[in-house]
Amino acid sequence: MTETAPTAEEFWEDFYREREQIWTGNANKTLVREVSGLPAGTALDLGCGEGGDAIWLAKQGWQVTAVDISTTAMERGAQHAAAAGVQITWARHDLHADFPEGSFDLVSAQFLHSPVEQPDERATILRKAAAAVAPGGVLVIGGHASWPTWVTTPPHEHVSFPTIEQVLEQLALGPEWQVETAELVYSPSTSPDGVEGERADSVLRLRRG
Repeated sequence: MTETAPTAEEFWEDFYREREQIWTGNANKTLVREVSGLPAGTALDLGCGEGGDAIWLAKQGWQVTAVDISTTAMERGAQHAAAAGVQITWARHDLHADFPEGSFDLVSAQFLHSPVEQPDERATILRKAAAAVAPGGVLVIGGHASWPTWVTTPPHEHVSFPTIEQVLEQLALGPEWQVETAELVYSPSTSPDGVEGERADSVLRLRRG
């Protein structure tokens, strides 16, 4: 009998239930770099996981709506937010099929990569993310640009990492948008076996006029 592939919800629930904590709890460096110094307003954090980015944003004065497909991840995020003394709105969404309503001064999409995503799914979500940015607001996209240098055989062969140029092409933004950041950032990366290397990430900050 052919084994049925897990749905996105099943995959991410299993992913988060494997351990009591998956991420460090720190905000993504790509987000911190691009948002520090911006005037606080309303923010939408897509794929919030255990809430590291959302909590950091809330501490900077942002009114944050944090979204993920995993209830387990968001429950942990809510616990961490309560411990940090910040208020965050948590909402479960399967972003491909069910995107949050409203417009926001900041929309953050950090490392929205999934081994179970369908073709063009990430691009569709990013286009919806751009549509949710209020006039004058910014869209910050952080994404892996490659596997770490110590990876010799990719664990998910069908997963691809689009270039900055490909992301911009997928977004198909209108003339009211301005590209403020479009860079590759290289960071140290260590394998589970202790092999030292690095990984390239792409960073985009786009402002809607």
